[in-house]
Amino acid sequence: MIIQVYTWLLAHRPHLSRESGQDLIEYAMLGGLIALAIIGAGIFFTPALETMAENIGFCIDFKSSTPCLP
Repeated sequence: MIIQVYTWLLAHRPHLSRESGQDLIEYAMLGGLIALAIIGAGIFFTPALETMAENIGFCIDFKSSTPCLP
């Protein structure tokens, strides 16, 4: 039985060494890494983004003619 399995493996060796699924795994890992970087940057820059949004809110006051003041 071992000889039959060995013979089968030798006969089907080109089919077993195909790398067609490898690209999909690499793209999935790359997409996960990019998503992780975006989430990390969002968490890291949250205070700066909140401050920027508040300052923009001061500038969008259509009722008064004062300049943008924090």
